[in-house]
Order: sequence, then C-alpha cells, then structure tokens
Amino acid sequence: MDFDRFAEHYREVLDRTVAISGEGSEYFAEYKARHVARLLLPGFSGKVLDFGCGVGLLSSFLKRHLPGCELHGFDISEASISKVDSGLLAQGQFTSRLRDLAYDYDVIVVANVMHHIALGDRQMIVHELSGRLCLGGMLTVFEHNPANPLTRCVVSQCPFDKDAILLRPSELLTYFAVANLRFISCDYIVFLPRVFSYLRALEPWFSWLPLGAQYAVVGEKNA
Repeated sequence: MDFDRFAEHYREVLDRTVAISGEGSEYFAEYKARHVARLLLPGFSGKVLDFGCGVGLLSSFLKRHLPGCELHGFDISEASISKVDSGLLAQGQFTSRLRDLAYDYDVIVVANVMHHIALGDRQMIVHELSGRLCLGGMLTVFEHNPANPLTRCVVSQCPFDKDAILLRPSELLTYFAVANLRFISCDYIVFLPRVFSYLRALEPWFSWLPLGAQYAVVGEKNA
C-alpha cells in the first residue's frame, strides 16, 4: 500500500472509517498508548520505537503517557514522516530509513502494521525488530482481531487496508519464538463502542476474551 498518497488526509480518512464505533482515530491511538504505559514501571525513561508510526498519531500519545522516554519513529512513507508533529521531530529520530534506527530500544511498538506486510516477510520483520531490542527489551504488537466480525467489516471499508491480510495471535507467537522473544502476554482490547462508554472501565477484566476489536501481543528479548 502506497501510504504517501494518504498522508495529507490520513486522520480524516481514519476518522470516517472508525466512525461506526462512535469514536475517532485519537481514541484508539490513546487506548494503545495507555496499554503500553501500563506494561511499564512508573517513571519509565527508556528508549521507545514506534515502528510504522505514520503521521505520528500514536507517537504523540506515547509521549504523553511516557513523558520521560526517548521516542523514535519509523515509517516507509516519507510523506507521512513529514506530517509528524514538529515537537516530536525535535525530540527524537523519525525516519524512513532503517539504517537510522538504534539497536538498544527498551520498547518497540508495532500498531496495526503487520497486516500490511506480505506473509513471506513477516518473520523477517519480527526478527529485525528483535535485533533492535536491548536484552530484556519488549516488543508489543497491536493487531486487528480477525475473529471480530465488526473489525472485519471496518477493515474491508478502509481505503488503506485494501492490501490487509489479518493475522491471529498464534501467527505472531510463531514469529516471536523464532526471533528469540519470550511470550509475555496476549490481551484482547477495545470491546465497547462509545454508547457503552460508561462500562469501559470493565474492559481489562475481559482481556482474555477473544472478541475484542483488536489484540496486543507482548514478547521480551531473552537472547
């Protein structure tokens, strides 16, 4: 998928696509940032990579919820990188070149990126990211849940998901094992639309239930 052509209006297109939930793109980005922050100790000040950062929507919330971190971003779309907030660009490395990235990240976040990667390349990407983690570093992958029919409907209508091949957590776990990443957790997330927002505080209790709109798989580098 050529994301350069979506860079100018990425947020508007995404907002329209997820409107069925009653929320906008920022809600889902902050949801992920909060999830990552909960996995880390208070006052975390390590190095974080937002892999597939696009226009920096998730990056902005990662910085908000992890204010002490050193935040980097990578995306193959140079046009998208050019739209990242100038404040983020001034604080960390945001690039379209893999060679610019470090090899000592404490956390790498991959949010709704894997379904765009060709099946034959997915293991290679996970191995590449594992190689850029420090020992004990954490890889967190967020993905659409193919078992959720509403998710499949939304993906089918999203202009920049035309190439999407959704994957189940079990596929990720296979890649993790080969890349020397120890499985930590798999949580299903985003269960309730805005009309039921008063019940969202209960969502963490249902993280085991494979009906969430998305899921998060976490692995730790152990070798």
